[in-house]
Formats: sequence, C-alpha cells, structure tokens
Amino acid sequence: MGSSHTRRRNRHNRPISGRLSFEARLRFFSCLLSLPTLGLLLWLLIVEHLTAAAIVSIMTIAALAMLLAIASFMDQVVRPLQTLANVVAALREEDYSFRARGARPDDPFGDLAIEINALADMHQAQRLGALEAAALFRRVIAELDAPVLAFDQHQALRLMNPAAERLFALNPARDLGRFAVHLRLEYLLHQQDEGILHLDGQVARSPSRWMVHRSMFRQHGEPHTLVMLSDVSAALREEERQAWQRLIRVLGHEISNSLTPIKSIAGSLRSRLPRPEAAAVPPDFDRGLSVIEGRAESLHRFVQAYRQLAQLPAPAMRRVAVWPLLERTVRLETRVEVYLEPSAEILALEVSADPDQMEQLLINLIRNAVEAAQTAAEETRTEVIPEVTVRAKLHPRQLAILIDDNGPGLTNPSNLFVPFYTTKKSGSGVGLALARQIAEGHGGTIELRNREPHGCRAELRIPLIQEPEPEAEASNEAETEDAVAPVLSSSLLAGDGR
Repeated sequence: MGSSHTRRRNRHNRPISGRLSFEARLRFFSCLLSLPTLGLLLWLLIVEHLTAAAIVSIMTIAALAMLLAIASFMDQVVRPLQTLANVVAALREEDYSFRARGARPDDPFGDLAIEINALADMHQAQRLGALEAAALFRRVIAELDAPVLAFDQHQALRLMNPAAERLFALNPARDLGRFAVHLRLEYLLHQQDEGILHLDGQVARSPSRWMVHRSMFRQHGEPHTLVMLSDVSAALREEERQAWQRLIRVLGHEISNSLTPIKSIAGSLRSRLPRPEAAAVPPDFDRGLSVIEGRAESLHRFVQAYRQLAQLPAPAMRRVAVWPLLERTVRLETRVEVYLEPSAEILALEVSADPDQMEQLLINLIRNAVEAAQTAAEETRTEVIPEVTVRAKLHPRQLAILIDDNGPGLTNPSNLFVPFYTTKKSGSGVGLALARQIAEGHGGTIELRNREPHGCRAELRIPLIQEPEPEAEASNEAETEDAVAPVLSSSLLAGDGR
C-alpha cells in the first residue's frame, strides 16, 4: 500500500541535513553485509582454479542475486513504514478512509498497523457522528420558529435560519457575510441578554415583541455571537387578556350588583307616583326617574357585552369548509355590498376551526370595515362609494383571509386590541379584542395595517390542517445520508494503495 504521489510528496517535504536517510543507511549496511559473502565466493572460485571468464560470470550472477535479495529486503522493511506514514498523513489531512494492510498481531509492524487502523476507525466514527450531529443541528435550526442569527467577531452575519429570514426579510444568498450595520441589525448585538425588544413594522415584517438571548461560541478559534429571539407577544397578550378578564369580571359583578337595585328602585318609585297632571308632583321628577331607569338598563347591557371577553369558551374544533363560511358571513352584511373575490385554490379547502367562533370573528372584522368605509364617505361628503373586499390566500402552512376597505385608515394602531378602547361613537371596544382572542384560540393571528393611498386591511391567519407526509422521514434520512456519503464512500476504498 502506498501511492507514488504521496511518497514523492513525503520525499519533497524531508528536511535537508548532512545525514543519510533511513532508507539510504539501510541500503548501505545491506550492501556492506553482503561483501563478505561475495568475497568468500570469490576465494572459493579462485581455489577451484576456474578460468577468469567463469569467475566473472559467476560473480556477476551472484552480485545480481545479492542485489535482488537486498531490494526484496528493502521492500519488506521500507514499504510497510511508507504505508504507515501515508495512513498517518491521511489522518492528519482528515481523510479517514485508508487503512494499513498486513495488520497481524504478535508482530512489531502488525501491532503498529493495528493501532493506527484503530485510530483511523475512531476518527472516522467521530467524523461520522459530527456530520450526523451537524445534519441534526441544521434540521433543528431550520424547523425552529424562533429566529436564530450568528455574527462573527467583525459583526458579519454568518448564520441565519428560515425564521430569521422571514422576520427580517433576509436572503441568504445576498446577506450572508454582510455586516450587521448594513443589514440594520446592529441593535441585536447591543441588546441586553433576556431583554424585551419591540420590533415595529419598519424593522420587521410585523410588529411584535421578542426576548433576546445572546451567547458566545467559538468556531475555528474565532469568537462568534449567537442571537436567538423568542416571541413573547403571544405570552404577553395572554397575560394582558387574563388581566382584562379578571378586571372585567370584578367590574361587571360590582356594577351589575349596583345597577340592579337602582333600576328596581327607580321603577318602583315611578309606579308609586301620582299622575303627572297632579300639581304636587314636580314636572321633571317622572322624567328623571325614567332617565335613571333607562341608563341603568343601558349600562347593564354595556357591562354584559364586555363580559363576553371573560366568558369566551374554548373553541370546539372540527373541519370547516372555508369558501361556504366566507360566503355565509359576507351575506350577513346588508348595509354595504361586500365583494368576495373568488379563488380556485380554496374552493375545496378545509381548516380546523370552531365555525361559530370563526363566523363571529369574521362578522366583527367585516362590520368594522363597512363602518369605516361608510364613515369615510360621510366625512368627506362626496359620492365615494364604500367598498369592502374579502379574499383568501394560501401560504405554506397558513390560510390568510384579507378584508380591505376604503375608509380613513388607522389613527392609533397601538390601541386597536385594547378592551374598552374605541374610536367609534357607538362602539364598545369589544369587537377587535374578541376577534383576536378567537384567532389566538385557533393558533392564528390578526393584523391591521393601513393601505395606500387610503383604507385599512385586516389580515387573519390561521394554520392549515397538516396532513401526514410519509415521505418526510425519507427525505430527512436522505439528507443525513447525503451529509455522510463522503465518509461512507471513502470507507469503501479502505485497502486501496496510497
């Protein structure tokens, strides 16, 4: 075993010194040891009184035989050493596919070859494990919903996962290797570890709140910074929702307990009053009691509307056809003609949802869009026709339902989903908060944003039904096999000459 180009490389890399090499010394001492044998043979030939021609012929044949013996001896000694040197050189170059032949126990060269082969096996197993771990790491990073980015010591982007690409609108082919300041991501490197970061729509694709986790690691001896973001928007909204629910329950209970006797007492007093034409009764007394009774009843209905937020049941999930649900919801709106844009890709689409809650959610969003469009037409006092359009789009794992209007747009987006907050004169501030609560109960999201040049868009996203994919595991195994293929194909060459 042992390739000629490797031996030539090893010879070229030898240090130049005044001493002879091991191979030259071995050849010299072998020739020196053969001289007494040749001398003895020459003396015997002379004693036998052979002719000079015969002596020369015999001595020539003997010398050639001796040289062949020396060459064979050199091959048996030097060649195994060259083989072992080549295997060690392959290990140094991280090529673990070559093995030394002739590894037999109870033999000095054999024991050395066994140990070197065992070392190569160990390194090959470690490399195979590292490749499998790297393939697993890439798969885990790719499947994480949390954005992950890595920057080197010069703040150049070296790693990102699909979640980071989606959040920051990055492109690996374009942005890997670029500096954080050019990508407008330098604030991530200066953010406090486990600090809350608010990303608005100008930085990320959607406003959200994230917890930043920063850690250091080394690659090829150089320090790198790993940044991972955890979406805490849903958790914070859940805390806010629970706080509002507790507040609404307490306020609703106390207000209802106070309004009921007020309404009852006001009604009793009115029933005991003499007729209005009696002079003893002040003219405004009856009217005042009517106002008290009416306002108590209105306030009671107002409180009951808010209690919907605290009493919303968990969704009863089942398969729901999307297109009939949209058609049924659109037909419920009669004030303005709502245009439902046809889409062939969702005609037979089904999602897992609670149909009653999902219908209520869409009713609230369409109602807000219609009222906004009507408000714009009334305020401008023009012949602008209120327009509301509903359409659906398919995304890789989500269904997006878009509701567009030509109203005045959003004036205070930060308070849209805050209970009790409303910009409408007769609004209760419950509709959007209830809609978001329903959407999150279905594992979805709601986002409202202004359109250009005017109007607003409400976007509801809910997850699609994930059908089992039998080919998924096969593709994952194929990816691992592709990563390990260089090692396996190299191991098949074990025993080839190097």
